[in-house]
Amino acid sequence: MNEILSAAYNRATTKNYLYTRHRDRWLFLLNSYVGGDEYRKGAYLTRYQLESDSDYNQRLINTPLDNQCKSIISLYISFLFREEPDRDLGSLETSQFTPLILEDADLDGRSMNAFMKDVAIWSQVFGHTWVAVAKPDIGATTAADEIAAGVRPYMSVLTPLSVVDWTWSRSANGSYSLSMIRYIEEMNDTSTTIKEWTRDIISTTVIALDREEATDYYEEVNGLGVIPFVLVYSERSPTRGVGLSIISDVADQQRAEYNEMSEVEQSIRLDSHPSLVATGETEVGTGAGALIRLPENLDPNLKPYVLEFSGASVESIYNSIAQRRQMIDSMTNVGSVRATETREMSGIAIETDFQLLNARLSSLADNLELAEEGIWQWIAYYYGLQWDGEIEYPSNFAIRNTDNELQRLVSAKAAVTDVNLASAIDTQIAVLLGLDFEETSPVPEVLDVSEVETDISDEE
Repeated sequence: MNEILSAAYNRATTKNYLYTRHRDRWLFLLNSYVGGDEYRKGAYLTRYQLESDSDYNQRLINTPLDNQCKSIISLYISFLFREEPDRDLGSLETSQFTPLILEDADLDGRSMNAFMKDVAIWSQVFGHTWVAVAKPDIGATTAADEIAAGVRPYMSVLTPLSVVDWTWSRSANGSYSLSMIRYIEEMNDTSTTIKEWTRDIISTTVIALDREEATDYYEEVNGLGVIPFVLVYSERSPTRGVGLSIISDVADQQRAEYNEMSEVEQSIRLDSHPSLVATGETEVGTGAGALIRLPENLDPNLKPYVLEFSGASVESIYNSIAQRRQMIDSMTNVGSVRATETREMSGIAIETDFQLLNARLSSLADNLELAEEGIWQWIAYYYGLQWDGEIEYPSNFAIRNTDNELQRLVSAKAAVTDVNLASAIDTQIAVLLGLDFEETSPVPEVLDVSEVETDISDEE
């Protein structure tokens, strides 16, 4: 038995080289998105020379974080799920479990839309994430037994930090499929549970953290003969199984801004409370107007004096932070939708930024659409059905700059003298403002250009 546990421990603790290579970066991206105490524990401030641990910890506590990563992802998610996806589930429409899955996708109360929103968030943070589509095996022999027990497929999100190892195999037709995946199912203060799926066996290993050895190991047959996992990409990379994070470059800029915010806090402290240089025998009070007692025999050349601070001004640091935020807006194509930026961008720049943002959001929506279809394919597989449905996410996220268009229409109306053209512009303004123009006042018909030319030729 000890040999089995020892072999199970060695196998369970084996990690994919891609996991080992990217783990620290994934942890940094996670902390950058979560922010708060997790970011503070990451200790991403640059330590000063000869700075003590207590001073460094105090500086971590005093430095605020402007979480640009969460802001960018929240903005993307608000666009992606502004409209619900259109789901044609085909033969699954008649299944009595389909409404339950749509209402509670993960057996934790989250609907399918809410679940896919979480999938989108974590795939954008890490570049990719995994979705496990599982169905408990209770030994039921008929569908009626499963219905009576309420057993149905459900989904779980696994972040790249949880999936420690995986392998792919290529079939004769050239397609790739998972042949093994190993992930951390549960972790607490005393033990870690690691589960491994292959096409034949599903094994579970429980590891005691204090002893670093396996305490329990058991196997079950994989009756499916396949591994029901879906890999969800945010953006694909050249490496299979690893995606490109949306916030990778943003997180680096956020860390630099975080350090500059620390410099702001330190500069204000030094300006408000300059350092006093005095001998060891001098008694110096604290606070404004403090009393300083000098030794009677003190050399006049050793009298206390204030050490002036000549570092970078706070304004220059804030200018650097502002430049970094502009770079973040440029990298993520969101400058046009931030209220403070629209006043500084020209109309052409705004329209171009809208188009770039629309293209990026469309790409993200396509990957979510592909991922959800993969999820429903596994659900159909559990019921012995062939997936014949279709999932469609919104593909057009075009944004209109209403203020700019309204200004152009008003300027055009002031320049025209033809009544029909002015009425046509009034119609466009009403449409832009969402008004029912036709009910408030009738709109004259616009003359056909061919008729105007005919009238002129007849007069000649």
